[in-house]
This record gives sequence, structure tokens and C-alpha cells, in this order.
Amino acid sequence: MQPDWLRPDWLADPGLSMVGALMTTRAGGHSAKPWDRMNLGVAVGDDPGTVADNRRAFDQAMAASPVFLRQVHGTRVLRLTAAHALPDAPVEAADACFTTEPGVACVVQVADCLPVLMAAPQGRAVGAAHAGWRGLASGVLEAAVRSVCEAAACAPDELRCWLGPCIGPSKFEVGADVLAAFGAGPPTGDGLRFRPGKPGKWLANLPLLARDRLQALGVADISGGDWCTVSDASRFFSFRRDGVTGRMAAAIWIRR
Repeated sequence: MQPDWLRPDWLADPGLSMVGALMTTRAGGHSAKPWDRMNLGVAVGDDPGTVADNRRAFDQAMAASPVFLRQVHGTRVLRLTAAHALPDAPVEAADACFTTEPGVACVVQVADCLPVLMAAPQGRAVGAAHAGWRGLASGVLEAAVRSVCEAAACAPDELRCWLGPCIGPSKFEVGADVLAAFGAGPPTGDGLRFRPGKPGKWLANLPLLARDRLQALGVADISGGDWCTVSDASRFFSFRRDGVTGRMAAAIWIRR
């Protein structure tokens, strides 16, 4: 099966001709079940040699050197340089990254959490964030936007942001702890962000919560966020649905 890359629509803008971005799906790789097929995760039980083959295909699709993170559901943002892309470079703990160096790809891995890609005008800086509910509530998007804007000397309203596939609002069942993390009590408003479900449970809208955060910062150009990883088993990995499964990756880079 051929690769099935997702790409932000704004890549067609001439003002972002120096930016490349993509996100993988299950298609195009060589992993056997339950990691089939384009699994890029090295710590999920898949055969290491097969994962290495999948990552080589991922690398070739970008014409850039990807830098993977050890994601810990936190808010640390790592500034990437060419040194981070060397084969023997350590994998650092962070949940967002950015760069101003051409040919270095910011990468986040997901299997239900929300990947967010960011591009500054003329590709002066790009960034990627891994936004599960913990990181999102703690401020990972605020930290990432601030880092990209400082590096590019631009304002948040000049950024383009793209939300990739994540667990959708009809599948993301959460408890009161998640509502509390976002400063919400039992929802009595529009029911869009947290919709009552089973007793003591709510259905959370992760993409909308991310949009809220980005818009509060002044980001206006936000696209994507329309895919549900849990609902589409043929196309997306989902930890919530399957438990043992692969990982997809979203990447953004400045072209050489």
C-alpha cells in the first residue's frame, strides 16, 4: 500500500514556499499486526528493523533530517539544530520543538493525542507540538507559540497552525479531573468542549480545546483537526481503541 500523507492546505501559499510539512497514517510501511503498517514508534513492541525501514521511508519523503522527541506529556520546548539530527544524538525529553535551520525536521508522534504544526511567515521558523490533554492544559501550545514567534520575530497572528488527527469529540471520554485541569465544572454551556456522557463522565473535544488556546494567544489561521483516530481504524493508529498499536508522526521543516 502506498503512503497516505496528510499535508496542511497552507503549504500551497507562495509565502510558505520554504516550508514542508506532512503527517503519516497507517499506510505505506512494513510492520505486521498489530502495528501495521507505517509504525514509526520504537518503544511499542514492534520489530526494530522494521521500524527502521519505516523511518527511512519517512525520511525520504521529507528530504530533511527528522528529530524525534521523548514525549512526556509536559511543556518543554526544544530548539532544534543540525546537531540534534545526527545519528548518535541523544533523544531528548520534550513535547514541542522548533527550528530556524533549513533541513531539520520538527517531529511529534501520536496515536490519539493532537499534533500541532506551526509555520512563521516566509518560513523564518517552524515548530511542532504534541498536545494530549495534560500537555494542553499545562500550556504546551502557549510555550510552543511563544518560542516560534520569538525565533521568527513575528506575532502570533502571523502564524499558520495545523491540527492533525486525534481522538475525536465523540470518542474522548474523560472524568472530572480533566474538566478540572481546564478550569471547567460540570458543563452547563454549549456542550461543545465537554459534553455529558455516562454518569461521572464527559466527552471532550480536544481539537476545540486546542483552538481555544491558540485563539486566546492571537493565532487566527488554524486549520485541520477534522479526523478522529479512534473512529477510522483503517487509516489511523489509536492507543485508546487498540492498546498495543503503532505511532504516526507529524513533521514540519524549512526547505534547504
